[in-house]
Amino acid sequence: MNANAQPNWYSRNWKWFVPVLCVSIVVLLGAAMFGVISLVFGMMKSSDAYQQAVIRASANPAVVAALGQPITTGYFTTGSIQTSNDNGAAQLAIPLKGSKGEATVYLVAKENAGHWTYSTLTVSIASTKQQIDLLQEGSDSH
Repeated sequence: MNANAQPNWYSRNWKWFVPVLCVSIVVLLGAAMFGVISLVFGMMKSSDAYQQAVIRASANPAVVAALGQPITTGYFTTGSIQTSNDNGAAQLAIPLKGSKGEATVYLVAKENAGHWTYSTLTVSIASTKQQIDLLQEGSDSH
């Protein structure tokens, strides 16, 4: 055997390769988790139940007076939506922000033949704990 044989690539470079590999794996896993979370929140926000609740809350004079304008939605909507064809159910808590404060829209709704009917559609103002029932404004579905 040759006494001057050079060590292989890994033997020469392992001190920087192993940390770079570990950091790369952590970054890839974080990116994958962020992607899944973004997909789930995007699906919730694109639902008719979510959009109609935000439209109603933003158009309600008592909500506008309490939160100020413009009213925007927060990032972390919680709850669940299940749909199959034109039937489904939704139970969501949607964070809202305005120039004067914050609130949460709570909704419970059922979809039948593509038509959402709300059994609960309430805005809870964070600072005053005031509850504004959005179903008293008119019909309970769109």
